[in-house]
Amino acid sequence: RGRDTGPERMMRAALSAEGIRGYRLNWKKAPGRPDIAWPKRKVAVFVHGCFWHMCPHCARSMPKSNGRWWKNKLSTNQARDHRKLRELRKEGWRVLTVWECQLKKSTRREVARVVRLFDQ
Repeated sequence: RGRDTGPERMMRAALSAEGIRGYRLNWKKAPGRPDIAWPKRKVAVFVHGCFWHMCPHCARSMPKSNGRWWKNKLSTNQARDHRKLRELRKEGWRVLTVWECQLKKSTRREVARVVRLFDQ
């Protein structure tokens, strides 16, 4: 369920179209198993769906039924995301979070953000 989502496939297709290859998917040796990782460069990319990770860019509403459960579920997802970021950065990784809505708006801009991480 958490792998090969639509936004992840869109990001990988865009990276390939720009000639950016050599990444690992859900690389187990990196803390937090980033969606896309370049281990030698220590660059990690998480591609988050707006609903499941509570996107700060688009104000998605909570489901109306079983609201308490959903609030807890989505808050737990956010806490896990923050923990993964901290663990990776602590080990010297450069980390980028790509949001589904931003990817749909401008795929090229998101790919350019990844490329900038390589140059840092």
